[in-house]
Amino acid sequence: MITQQQKRNRRLIIGIFAMSIIPFGIAWYMAKHPDFFTRAPTNHGEFIKPIITTERSDFQGFDDFSKDNIKELSSHWLIVNVISKSECTEVCIDAIYKSRQLRLMLNKELVRTRRAVLVLDNTISQEKAATWWQAESDLLKLKPSVDIIDKLNALYNGSIPEGVLLLVDPLGNFMMRYAPDFNPYDAKSDLMHLLKISQIG
Repeated sequence: MITQQQKRNRRLIIGIFAMSIIPFGIAWYMAKHPDFFTRAPTNHGEFIKPIITTERSDFQGFDDFSKDNIKELSSHWLIVNVISKSECTEVCIDAIYKSRQLRLMLNKELVRTRRAVLVLDNTISQEKAATWWQAESDLLKLKPSVDIIDKLNALYNGSIPEGVLLLVDPLGNFMMRYAPDFNPYDAKSDLMHLLKISQIG
């Protein structure tokens, strides 16, 4: 029969063995996975690779409010919806609403961001478009340059879905994209991480 002393001795031997082998196991794992502790948290959106760069001149105000406030594009993170067709359907309108909810959820970080929509179709009139964002007093409506439209079309293989969400950094770089059915809470998680590590905006 094993005595209590023998049990204690056995546990002591197992503990000493574990203490000697575990560090070697950790060291081996770290050698195989050197980015383990620096790895970024799981992103809910997709990083845009390569990043789409822009210039301030790539955007013009779509209406008077946007023309008067276009300077707001500078030094802010942008939460951007894209109106890719001649109509902003229910999916498109819902995406604009969700982007507003996303910005409101940022709390004190809200001031570091601005919301915008890119109107890609030149046939859309201001009167028609006004019905799509009646309650959106802070929304910047922008007409992107042909170059930016071409880059976005290339990103989506020639067919930009309705309701997509894009995050743009204060330097004008398109950083992340989200599917039309994006979850505002997931996008908030990504954006808060970007705001936390960002030295600008």
